[in-house]
Amino acid sequence: MKQTVFDLSRPGVSGAGLRDPDFGELDTSRWFDPESLRTEPIGLPEVSEVELVRHYTALGHRAYGVDDGSYPLGSCTMKYNPKRHEHLASLEGFAHAHPRQPESTLPGLWELLFHLAECFAELTGMDHFTLQPAAGAHGELTGLMIIRAWFESRGVKRDVILIQDSAHGTNPASASMAGYRCEMIRTTPEGLTDLDALEAALDGSVAAVMLTNPSTFGLFERNTREIAERVHANGSLLIYDGANMNSLMGIVRPGDMGFDVLQLNTHKTFSTPHLSGGAGSGPCGVKAFLEPFLPIPVIRRDARGCFPDENRPRSIGRMKSFYGHVGILVRAYCYILTCGPQGLRTASENAVLNANYVQARLSPYLPPVFGGRCMHECLLSTTKLQVSAFDFAKRLIDHGVHPPTLVGAGCVYFPGHLRDAMLVEPTETETLESLDRMIEKFLRVAREALEDPELVRTAPHTRDVGKILPSGYRDGQPA
Repeated sequence: MKQTVFDLSRPGVSGAGLRDPDFGELDTSRWFDPESLRTEPIGLPEVSEVELVRHYTALGHRAYGVDDGSYPLGSCTMKYNPKRHEHLASLEGFAHAHPRQPESTLPGLWELLFHLAECFAELTGMDHFTLQPAAGAHGELTGLMIIRAWFESRGVKRDVILIQDSAHGTNPASASMAGYRCEMIRTTPEGLTDLDALEAALDGSVAAVMLTNPSTFGLFERNTREIAERVHANGSLLIYDGANMNSLMGIVRPGDMGFDVLQLNTHKTFSTPHLSGGAGSGPCGVKAFLEPFLPIPVIRRDARGCFPDENRPRSIGRMKSFYGHVGILVRAYCYILTCGPQGLRTASENAVLNANYVQARLSPYLPPVFGGRCMHECLLSTTKLQVSAFDFAKRLIDHGVHPPTLVGAGCVYFPGHLRDAMLVEPTETETLESLDRMIEKFLRVAREALEDPELVRTAPHTRDVGKILPSGYRDGQPA
């Protein structure tokens, strides 16, 4: 185990001091009431500046991100973010804009956001967009609240959302937060939505069906139009989880498939940073009949130019303070302009091509769970090996590959009969050479699993922290 910063601490050592150049040591009692002053040390480590810098620099070297190498994290899409977009988003007019400054000083920003919403609408086949949601799941919640408001405006009470069992885990959480009951629709042995099960579940209580397409199995729901017809015939709406839209840009539009509402994940589809608890963006698009319910403000344009419109009596209200995460939205806008229509389509085509290439190369050891072609990610099975998907993924760390989203070993993405599967998404930003390097490491672990399974089961071996086994597991295997 590496030393923590507290291990480096020595009494009396300091990397900085607050001093008054005219009077020596600062007398804090001049500004604060004595009762408000701390009388005991706060407990921070006492280290020099150089020790502090070196400690956190060393921690940074131990981290791993898309700038370090391939990051085949299925479902969550960790792809490279172009540096030119980082530069453009940091231009003074964007980086120093403040939401409290007079609106009359922000016409350029309103113009950018208005045009970005138009781009999203054109790409998805929706009529209107709000850029306010702070993340993909927040966009799901926004869409579900809009659906609730639409039904309430018509005096109709519906409280059930149907969700496919191959959907993202955020879907039922978002539906519950919006006040709905969730019912799951099973998938067929081919991994597609079971139309008979859907038909049986559709009744007067169903407000909407939430569909991820391509699904988290990496498969395209080829019966989407038939699903839309059945849903609309029931008086329900169809909401699209657009988290996997990065495989469809310029090829097919959800709005043309029959969806009424959708959200986008800009980090997955439009190459903005994917952070842990930090800024994100999940724009929400709707068909025209749902436009009055969009959260305020909505960026509009008239003869005077673009402006934020808050005079919307039927709006669901404000989903986030101000106008959304502007810095992330600027990056998405730059990505769209950089790629252009053909470039966006090419990005999706390459994402699908890369995933199918990885699936084909790995199939002798890690066959696809459902067989056939995949979309932007492939679901592979470790059933031919003597180790679990959990063990396999942890061993990849020793070979310098960030483990993909995995199942089994207590993970909840694909329970039951899919517990020995793992989801791999290479993204379109990887070259053929980098894919081959990554594939060779997968194959190396597969051969290790057959020749020395215990080596794989006890991995990783090169990290400061070893494997933490979930409850119900022993020696890397189900108890």
